[in-house]
Formats: sequence, C-alpha cells, structure tokens
Amino acid sequence: MPHIPVLLKEVIYYLDPKPNRNFIDCTIGGGGHAKVILEKIGPKGKLLGIDLDERSTEISKENLRRFGVSICNLEVAKKRNRIFLVQGNFKNLKQIKEKYFHFPIYGVLFDLGFSSFQVETGIKGFSFLKEGPLDMRYDPRGQSLTAEKIINEWPEKELIKILRTYGEEKETIRIVRSICRIRKEIKIKTTRQLADLICKVKKEKRFSPFRNIHPATKVFQALRIAVNDELNNLKEALPQALEILEPRGRLVVISFHSLEDRIVKQFFIRESKDCLCSAEIPVCQCKHKASLRILTKKIIRPTQEEIGKNPRSRSAKLRAAVKISNSTG
Repeated sequence: MPHIPVLLKEVIYYLDPKPNRNFIDCTIGGGGHAKVILEKIGPKGKLLGIDLDERSTEISKENLRRFGVSICNLEVAKKRNRIFLVQGNFKNLKQIKEKYFHFPIYGVLFDLGFSSFQVETGIKGFSFLKEGPLDMRYDPRGQSLTAEKIINEWPEKELIKILRTYGEEKETIRIVRSICRIRKEIKIKTTRQLADLICKVKKEKRFSPFRNIHPATKVFQALRIAVNDELNNLKEALPQALEILEPRGRLVVISFHSLEDRIVKQFFIRESKDCLCSAEIPVCQCKHKASLRILTKKIIRPTQEEIGKNPRSRSAKLRAAVKISNSTG
C-alpha cells in the first residue's frame, strides 16, 4: 500500500508554507507531507526531516530525491540540497536543529501516526496482520525494551496499567489474564501469536481493514507507545519546537491517541496564557507570558471522503498554533 499523508490539505493550510522559508518535519515517514511542503517553499526553502526509524529516512530519501537530499548522520550536508534527513528522536529536536540545520524555522510538523510501510511489513512487529517478532522498536540500536519483554516478563498489574492507559482497551483484564496463563507454558514471541490470543479472548474472527478495527489494534498501540516512550518524547519535544520557531512560525500536530491529543491541547492552552497563577492569587507571581495563539479552537478531523480513501486516518486529530512575537523563546 502506498504511503498516504493524513490530513494533507489541512496541514498545508495551517502550516502556511511560503516560498524560501524553512520547515521541520519531526516525523518524516515516507515524506508525503514533506513533498508538498518542499513544493510550496521553493525555490530555496529547506526542510529538516527527522525520524527514529532508519528505514523511514531511506524511503523518504528516495521519494524526495529530486529536491536534493543530505542524510546528515552519514555525510556532510550540501548547501545546495533542500532537504536534510536525520535519523533521531524528536525529543532531541533542539540539539538536532543546532547541529544540522542552521536556518530560521517558520513551521514545525509532528505527525504522530506511523507510516503504512511500517504496518505492511512484519519486520519490526507493528502489524497484527503480518507474522513478525514482537519487537515494536523504532530504533533497535538505541532501545533495549521490546514488546516481547513486556508481554512475557512484566507483572500482571503493569500489563493491565499500560493496556488501560495507553490502549484504552475495554477487555484489558481478560486479555492480560489470558497472556499470563499462556506465558507460563510457552513464550509469546510473534505478532501472530498475540493477535490470535486477543481475537480468541474477544471471540472475534472476521475482520476487514476497510470496515472494522482489528480486535488487537488497541493492545498493539499500547505496546508500541510503551516500548518507544512516545508520550514522554512528545512532552519533551513540544517546548523545544516552540523555542526554535521564529515569531509567526506555525506549530502543527497530528495525533491518533486521546492521551497524545491531551498533551498537545494542554501545552497549547498553557502557552497561550499570560498568567498561570491560581485564581486565588490577586497579583501574578509566575511572570509567564503567552507565546502561542491557538489557530484551531476545535480539533480538525479527516473528512468522510478521506477516511474512505485511507481508513487509517479515521482517528487523526489536528491542532495548530502560531508563535506570537512577544515570546521570549
């Protein structure tokens, strides 16, 4: 399945890319959003693309080759190139920008979903439809925790906690008890083993990717978030994105999970206020100054037409804000 960028029209509208300005795509994936941004910011605008998955940087390099690409981890960036690719964690956004991308930034994009090629292959264990190892690490070289370790070694209480918190799975207790019972006899090593176990617990066998949400979706989501510490990474990255933006620069975030969206919403609300003191304090003590103006009073969701063409977009939520000029960042 080809990579289809989610909420593409909406991303371009809220990022508002203009000729010769520079942008950062913190989750470049297959380069779908980046391609259109680069077209809009030509002829001299540049883009820094970051992804924790090494394969993503390889695929986006191929897809964006016509713009001139430098993979900064491996080679010296060429000034004539318009896209700079870095394999890295966006929680280190400021450090990556300062090391590889010495240009003023007018827009930062986070697309927190994973790319279609990560689902279509079973190599890293993201897909419940393909046989593969229970891994789920975006960067195996820099991470030791795997989904297999969580499933087979974590205590029952911890399993229940992550499936409830990160997966919002209604059948958590039954699924976890089944996992704990089976792992006493045999190690659960593959995606197919885990997906079949979940389907058996839920007593669901029929599944169409165009009509249904797979019974294992929420469990796999929870494991992926836990393995990659995705929520904490987002909390660390948002303030850095705001800091490196030029005044009137745009920050756009697409999330696919209620907890991700809550983090973005709370960050936007906090940074759009002049004072964070309790209402009981008559005079401001915090000296906090608003640095953002929220552009999306309500979350932006995909249209039914987009969902029909790309079912994976159905849970996408977009929020956007613009950095105001009196920011001290």
